Parts: sequence; C-alpha cells; structure tokens
Amino acid sequence: MIESAPATASELLASLHARAFPKKPWSATEIAKLMENQAVFALMHGNGAEPNGFVMAWAAAGDSELLTVAVVPEARRKGVGAALVTSAGVAALVRGAASMHLEVAEDNEGARALYRKLGYEEAGRRHAYYAGEGGPVDAIVMRRALPRPVV
Repeated sequence: MIESAPATASELLASLHARAFPKKPWSATEIAKLMENQAVFALMHGNGAEPNGFVMAWAAAGDSELLTVAVVPEARRKGVGAALVTSAGVAALVRGAASMHLEVAEDNEGARALYRKLGYEEAGRRHAYYAGEGGPVDAIVMRRALPRPVV
C-alpha cells in the first residue's frame, strides 16, 4: 500500500533511508528541511503497520525529480521500488508535471534496469558525481515524459 508521508515523518524516513543506504544515509534533519519545501512530497510503501520503503520527489513548473528511492534490503526485488517510482510519477502528474528526471549512479545496474523498465531513458551524465568505493562514479541522468490522461 502506498500512502503519503507527512512532514512529521522525518525520523521514520531517515530510519528507512539508513537501512537502505547504510554508507550514506540522509538524516532526519535533512529530510525535514526538504519537506519544508511545498514542492517536495514523500510517499511510503507499507505492508501493514511497518513501512518498507519510501520515495521523495519534487514537482514544480511542469517538471519533477525523484530525489531518493529507499527500499529496505528485505523488501527488494518484490515490486516495492517500481510501485514507489510509479506512484511518484502519478503524484507529480497530478501536481502538473509533464516529465520526471532522476540521477542514478552509473554502477547501480539494478536501479538503472528498474528505471529503464519504467520508461526512463538516459538524458545525460554528471562526471564524478558520486563518491564510490573505488573512486568517483558518474551519475546517469534519466528522464521520462509522464503520460497525459486521455479525456
């Protein structure tokens, strides 16, 4: 089940982010600061009372961006990431966005495959954007048009 994450959920979201990205987690303070921006929204995926992932994005002026997709290790490869990314696209569309973009580490093949499966295409590259274990890693910028409803 996907539900909106309230601005007061920064501690919970930070906990999920730390489980998903133990080497470089976002703090509750960083998440709360992002959530102060009216263009930013977060959605959680849960299987009952315990969320197992979330997505954070912004939408403004016809564009949108996925800021993070965090899925806890035990929920990976079960459709949670796809559901979160798809739901973020729908939420951005409702907020007036015509497209969505994201950045993903070049060496994150699993995430890149998911985004391609969901219709994202490579649109650019940011050289040495991420700090990797073996040195800097490029960010692949991906973009997709959001489907407009037929009226």
